[in-house]
Amino acid sequence: MKKNCVFFLLLISIMPVFAQDGFVFDKEIEKVTVPLILINNLVFIPIKVNGVELNFLLDTGVEETILFSLEDNPDVNFYNSEKITLRGLGSEEAIEGLKTTNNILELNGLTSHHQLIYVILDQSFNLSSQIGIPVNGIIGYQFFKDNLVRIDYASKKVIIYKNDDERRKKIERKFSIVPITIEKFKPYLKGNVVMNESNLDVKMLIDIGNSDSVWLFQNLSEQIKVPVRNFEDFLGKGFSGDIEGKRARISEFSFDKYDFKSPIVAFPDSSSIKSVRMVQNRVGSVGGEILKRFSVIFDYGNERLYLKKNSNFNEPFTYNKSGIEIKHNGLQWVQETVKLETVPLSGGITFDSSGKNITNDFKYKFQLKPIYEIANIRKKSPAANSGLQVGDVIISVNKSPAYRYSLQKMNEMFKSEEDKWIYLEVERNNQILKFAFQLQDIL
Repeated sequence: MKKNCVFFLLLISIMPVFAQDGFVFDKEIEKVTVPLILINNLVFIPIKVNGVELNFLLDTGVEETILFSLEDNPDVNFYNSEKITLRGLGSEEAIEGLKTTNNILELNGLTSHHQLIYVILDQSFNLSSQIGIPVNGIIGYQFFKDNLVRIDYASKKVIIYKNDDERRKKIERKFSIVPITIEKFKPYLKGNVVMNESNLDVKMLIDIGNSDSVWLFQNLSEQIKVPVRNFEDFLGKGFSGDIEGKRARISEFSFDKYDFKSPIVAFPDSSSIKSVRMVQNRVGSVGGEILKRFSVIFDYGNERLYLKKNSNFNEPFTYNKSGIEIKHNGLQWVQETVKLETVPLSGGITFDSSGKNITNDFKYKFQLKPIYEIANIRKKSPAANSGLQVGDVIISVNKSPAYRYSLQKMNEMFKSEEDKWIYLEVERNNQILKFAFQLQDIL
């Protein structure tokens, strides 16, 4: 099961329009570079909110700025707050939140005043455990609307440029231009899919907050039918609950001059998208698995996307063949043995306090390490058939302690070649159990 934790198309039950300042460059600054963290094709950057630095997911699929998981940041102050309800992707009910105004957002060299922010009060809504790093918020349209925003997936940088003629001319010499439209504060492009021996022109949301390659909504077009070879899967988590659906390979997806063979496509079920407000003729989304193959520049003001291929362009489309989704579930103290390199005295001999000749020494070091737990298992998958269960705490992976892996590394392992063996040692009801299974490509 591919670990797709965030697919947010937010609908807010109270949606008045407030004038908000965009991100403005400080004097004599025309370019700001921010290092990004890339996890499962998702882009995270630090942004200060009212003076406190928080980690944000960049997401072109959301209109407003949203905060959550603030229990570790009690110093964040908000002004002019009122309660509202939030609803989005997922099949469950709306959740409670706050609407706050006059907030200040800052990056080094960029500042935005009078920002409207929505705060999710439900602390159980927590992306950090599923991503593996602290995640405090999501920002979309307000970040992209005024400037040129470049996401360089290969070099792991976000670069913000002033949107002027001179800068655009420089970019056009190195990048190709793809026309887009901005509708209801979100970017869309036109593409084509070939599936089930049919050819379909499609209008797609450009959604960098979606880690999949493509999503298609089968209930919005009679020509969109899930291929016969497919499997049911957990597709991600939205504001209104889990998103379920199916995954399958299609023959081809293309837009402009770019063509992608045999991409893996997600088909969310109708209950998961029932609360999403669709723009006219939209039938799906293009996500991070496609976009990571480029250096991407968003130009909302001129309705353009600038693209340049990177080293990821020809990577094959893979998925998590194990059927298992893992989440971070707290921390544990781990005792590790550390070798100490001693400095020899003159003559090259080292002595301990008792006068004994030594060449090196060891000591114990205690460190906080992550605890990993199985959050979801795909039915009839290799992991499910082996006997693993949701809630099992992972002790070791392929005979190495689980805490030595990041969530990203584990997911990469589960996308490995077919027939690779995976050995897991888990704790269940205070018992240590061992399981083994082979990765299988069912598509």
